[in-house]
Amino acid sequence: MATYIILLGMQGAGKGTQAAVLSKRLGVPHVTTGGLFRAMEGQDSDLARQIQAIMKRGDLVPDDITVAVVRQRLAAPDAANGAIFDGFPRTLPQAQALDALLAELGAEVSLAPLLTLDREEAIARISARWECTLDPTHVYNMRTNPPKVPGICDIDGAPLRQRPDDTPEAAAKRIDTFFEKTAPLLDYYRARGILHEVDAAQSIEAVSAALLQLIEAKGRA
Repeated sequence: MATYIILLGMQGAGKGTQAAVLSKRLGVPHVTTGGLFRAMEGQDSDLARQIQAIMKRGDLVPDDITVAVVRQRLAAPDAANGAIFDGFPRTLPQAQALDALLAELGAEVSLAPLLTLDREEAIARISARWECTLDPTHVYNMRTNPPKVPGICDIDGAPLRQRPDDTPEAAAKRIDTFFEKTAPLLDYYRARGILHEVDAAQSIEAVSAALLQLIEAKGRA
């Protein structure tokens, strides 16, 4: 059966880092809506043109279009056995739409681990975060997970960049928004018995081990 995992947690908790680890270990894609939207900047399709127009205006992508993009991604051959979602769903309507989409595929969300972290530590982590200019899913933290060569991605050798919304002030605002928008989502998955808290203050390796234990336990259940 396909495995669909939603990594939850405030910005800075390490969702991108852990999604990359799980993607490699499980052999399923790491799916971020931000990455999907950016990938559409150079495409020529009705859906891509809608995304391009919305991003050009600086507006948020509506839920129906976001779900359509996710639907298209899950139809790709490499997603046949599941996916690791990072940053999606963000709201209860998106979670419900994802459930409906997975039901069409004869599947459901397997786990929704919540990576917990102190707010001030999250802000400090975000402020030290850099991403690959070629593939933004390659994420580094200058405090906890620096690249081997400063300013260069370990995986593909491309230059690294810091996003403009990774300043301490912007990070604090994003974290506040996370709690405002995501609280109902946490209750939604907790009620289904698939939300499990993992201490994200641990080392990257310890967090990965805890997540893999959850996945193995779910597989045995």
